[in-house]
Amino acid sequence: MGEVDDQGIAADDAVIVPLLGDPLYAGIQQTHEEIPLSQVRLLAPVLPRSKVVAIGKNYAAHAKEMGGDVPAEPLVFIKPNTSVIGPGDSIVYPPQSSEVHFEGELAVVIGRICKDVPVEQATDVIYGYTVANDVTARDLQRKDVQFTRSKSFDTFCPLGPWIETDLDPHDFTVGRAVQTYLNGDLRQDGNTKDLIFDIPTLVAYVSSVMTLLPGDVILTGTPAGVGPMQPGDEVEVFIAGIGNLVNKVVSRV
Repeated sequence: MGEVDDQGIAADDAVIVPLLGDPLYAGIQQTHEEIPLSQVRLLAPVLPRSKVVAIGKNYAAHAKEMGGDVPAEPLVFIKPNTSVIGPGDSIVYPPQSSEVHFEGELAVVIGRICKDVPVEQATDVIYGYTVANDVTARDLQRKDVQFTRSKSFDTFCPLGPWIETDLDPHDFTVGRAVQTYLNGDLRQDGNTKDLIFDIPTLVAYVSSVMTLLPGDVILTGTPAGVGPMQPGDEVEVFIAGIGNLVNKVVSRV
């Protein structure tokens, strides 16, 4: 589901049907209008009213490339909702950093308020799935030790192109490709079957710590192959069954 001015549903790969209402808070009503996808600008499919919860080192190969062990339990940190941008929006390279990295990830969108969700009921609170880029100022992450500043700059959480609501969550255990391309070159080639902590486990764990609200987003971790990007670069994250999220990197004016 992508947003067109307000919100809409992708009827197929080429057509958007506008919606009335709010799918997370007030329900929706489908209109009879159809707009070619080529004539709309897709915004971020969700603007979290509360938070983006991210999971670190949730692929063993990525934990290894970062020089650390696989965590015994999910490694949780927060990205502010002000870091969210949509497909086609620019990632702004901050002057405080000289080493900004891409991190392609599967994102889970929460559909209702929930707390202490049992693992076996976790899929009941999921609205859908989208593609994310957990942009990171790696030099600041090393300098600060904790993740807040390095992950929180405006534009550091691209989401899109839409929220896929029809996927079977068990498909991610079977496996879906997670790939990141930098200027057309494949840099990350992972698969969700390699998640250390699966999606139900993550929802249960995060909700045991904090109340999740409709529209909150959980980033599930990035596979190996993260690396630097520079102003002028284009980064594309692809997840099978969801789509492609493309953003360019620009210098801060």
